[in-house]
Amino acid sequence: MTAAGVTLGSARAALERAIVSLAGRAASVTRKRALDLALGSALLLLAAPALALTALTLAVRAPHGRGSVILREARVGMGGRPFELRSLRTRRFRLDLLSRLPHVVRGDLSLVGPPPLRPDDPALSASRTDPWRRDLRPGLTGLAQVRARSGMPWDEPALLDAHYAEHHGTGLDLAILVRSARIHLRTELREARRGKARLSDTDHRPPGYSGVD
Repeated sequence: MTAAGVTLGSARAALERAIVSLAGRAASVTRKRALDLALGSALLLLAAPALALTALTLAVRAPHGRGSVILREARVGMGGRPFELRSLRTRRFRLDLLSRLPHVVRGDLSLVGPPPLRPDDPALSASRTDPWRRDLRPGLTGLAQVRARSGMPWDEPALLDAHYAEHHGTGLDLAILVRSARIHLRTELREARRGKARLSDTDHRPPGYSGVD
């Protein structure tokens, strides 16, 4: 075989590998987007009554009835595209997080991914060393959010985000969503117990009650 034939064969093999790689990435993105649309739409439908009631309550309690219901923040999405992140100004039952579900349906966010960064975040300047930041949608929750609490040195958020970018898939996304839901539920239950603990027995005793027979 001539040198030209070898070169042509090598180029063809490299092109085939590149096509297979791109096809695999496209299929992964399609599956991830399908999960976002299906599960995100279902969650938004279920959460809509609670979100509407919370928004109404915040509007009534807000000064002058306006200006404090929706928090608007500049964020950077996939491909470096800026967008305005909107969420309710409440953390009760993590409704602030659920109020971002419309961003998932629209495609600004994914259910699972690295956190959406501000335009001035230094991590964005590392796009050359972290090219995945431009190829991956930021998420409502992510591997860093459910693992960074451990305090272990290998559970640094930046390392976890990079690990997720390299190994993300439907199975990992579902596992992160389940763990995130458990963490939020435990937090709410803990806060509820603390609220009950603040009420002492004397709060419920009638006037003049001594407890001594």
